[in-house]
Amino acid sequence: MIIENIDNIEDYLHQHEHKDMLRFITCGSVDDGKSTLIGRLLHDSKMIFEDQLAAITRDSVKHGTTGEEVDLALLVDGLQSEREQGITIDVAYRFFATDHRKYIIADTPGHEQYTRNMATGASTAHVAVLLIDARYGMQVQTRRHSYICSLLGIRHFVIAINKMDLVGFSEARYNEIKAEYEAFVAQLDVPDVHYVPMSALKGENVVHKSERMPWYQGQPLLALLDTLPIQRSEPLAALRLPVQYVNRPNLDFRGFCGTLAAGTVHPGQAIKALPSGKTSTVKSVVVWEGELAEAHAGQAITLTLNDEIDISRGDMIIAADDDMAMGHAFMAHLVWMHDQPLKLGRIYDFKLGTSFTSGQVTEIVHQIDVNTLAQSPASELPLNGIALCRIQLTKAAAFDSYTVCKATGSLIVIDRLSNVTVGAGMVREAAEQLSDVEQLPAASADARALRLGHPALRLVIEASAARALADLVERVLFRAGALPAVADAGQDEAIAALQAAGLLVIVADEVVGERSLRIRGANRADGSPIAPVQLARDNSEAAEQVLRLLRDNGLLG
Repeated sequence: MIIENIDNIEDYLHQHEHKDMLRFITCGSVDDGKSTLIGRLLHDSKMIFEDQLAAITRDSVKHGTTGEEVDLALLVDGLQSEREQGITIDVAYRFFATDHRKYIIADTPGHEQYTRNMATGASTAHVAVLLIDARYGMQVQTRRHSYICSLLGIRHFVIAINKMDLVGFSEARYNEIKAEYEAFVAQLDVPDVHYVPMSALKGENVVHKSERMPWYQGQPLLALLDTLPIQRSEPLAALRLPVQYVNRPNLDFRGFCGTLAAGTVHPGQAIKALPSGKTSTVKSVVVWEGELAEAHAGQAITLTLNDEIDISRGDMIIAADDDMAMGHAFMAHLVWMHDQPLKLGRIYDFKLGTSFTSGQVTEIVHQIDVNTLAQSPASELPLNGIALCRIQLTKAAAFDSYTVCKATGSLIVIDRLSNVTVGAGMVREAAEQLSDVEQLPAASADARALRLGHPALRLVIEASAARALADLVERVLFRAGALPAVADAGQDEAIAALQAAGLLVIVADEVVGERSLRIRGANRADGSPIAPVQLARDNSEAAEQVLRLLRDNGLLG
């Protein structure tokens, strides 16, 4: 009998280990009930321990938003600021399993300012569960999240029309919202869309079929997810190994480490390194446990080669008989994630896989209106804006289209001063090289201002010991990201040349008894000239005063 039980346990563990894994994301507008839905899924599928239930029952008294009922959203809203505000901020991941599948859920925030977190959660999902509040219908965030999920390659949507208890479980209201969303999603590349009316708070149509909505003949959410046939994208068969690290622990070993993004690799295989184009053959495929006969996509490996060729972090290893797009320019859909808008011509850092280089967005082909999906011209991209852009890099990089290989077709945009991630992108195709264009754009004053982040100005400091103050102002402005230069009054030709190059020229004019600043070459936002300003007696305070004045008048970011 004991042996029989052991066999059953082993069979169960074997079946559990080989269940299909499904990753899904819950998204939609704020307060549509995303966290409550996940809490209800975990609760009704018996995936909550007694101590967890006791803890959220206790916390519901202090942080709950559901009156007398247990606030199941607290299962995933774990940050103190999330509980205090009753919102989701960070992406929360939860694991659970049924008899049919294993699941990883990503609960993402609905607020616009946390769209970057939503995109992070969606980047690895197979299914998007989009919640819509039955009282309010589709919101801007519903459309934005739908479009982002579509861009990220999610091909299965489940539209959970939530809070049906607050509209009297009305079939007419459900059909109205369903028709509205059907008209919108028809414009997206989403072949598989399902609709479920539910009440996450009451547990209607989440795990168990609702008796309050007999007019709905479909499956409840969990049964739908258990039986949903997932159309997984065909993996790229070609070898793609972005080199993350060169491992040289001693004189006898030199390995190239990275996570295999696509394809397979085995000893004896002929490979080529990009961008150098040098070729060799694989000597061994090394992992922590030892050497492998063959490695597959998703494995973290180290390759050793039979020849000494120059390969560094950021290079790409592909099959010797294969080709891969390699260039300085490509077209990509960008999702902007920062309060400061994307500026054409401004230098940013770009990270494509393990490759890191600087570059700029040279053209916004069109911006997409998430409400209507209409395309319109734009000169900059605001927070949460989505656009098709042309990106020009200073160093050639290897890339694939995002639809072909996500790992080698995705990128992030980083602000060079703050090191903050300000955007994310999906490569669409290679772009025409600037050198191939018949006429390059002129290096105009506006173009220089975009590149440097400020217009060309002349800052005239009239003071005793003006040069010492001007030198300090130069250091403060340089630290703030400007490109300043100091010149003495009377050096007219040098001042004109520096200003023509787009610099902030600080002119030190020795005037006894004076301590003032005059800004020449710019006006206020209303077009009026900027009046002379009296500077503080202390040089440090005066330098900071100059910086504030430039920022207050929109002359420096």
